[in-house]
Amino acid sequence: MLVVAEVSKLAKTIMANVPLLAGISNDKEYEEALELVEDLLDNYDANLVVIEALSNVIERYEDESLRFETFNLRQAGLDPAVETLKVLMDQNGLNTTDFENEIGKKSMVSQVLTGKKNLTRAHITKLAERFGVAPAIFF
Repeated sequence: MLVVAEVSKLAKTIMANVPLLAGISNDKEYEEALELVEDLLDNYDANLVVIEALSNVIERYEDESLRFETFNLRQAGLDPAVETLKVLMDQNGLNTTDFENEIGKKSMVSQVLTGKKNLTRAHITKLAERFGVAPAIFF
């Protein structure tokens, strides 16, 4: 088992070699971080710890940067269940008439997709069964 001193030494070495792990402060560093993650993905298993740490730094920058403010505000207003359904529809070439067994008639599906009606627990259960996914992806 590693002792605290050894872990601290390793952390110091990693931080010295990957200063981006301390945080991203501008768009240039952001682009460098994205490029580094992409390169590290070539050997995912060996680089997993650094990939995850760097991904957290990238996510924090994306959440806080004014560059992404409009995008983040728009995303905050979206219903994850509806957006998941839209992606599944797109991936499977489906339209509003294809969900009578899971949601109901075309008009009901249209109302769900436009945010006028919400997906119920029963809808989500049936959709998850249809697509072979966990219901949790709708939340």
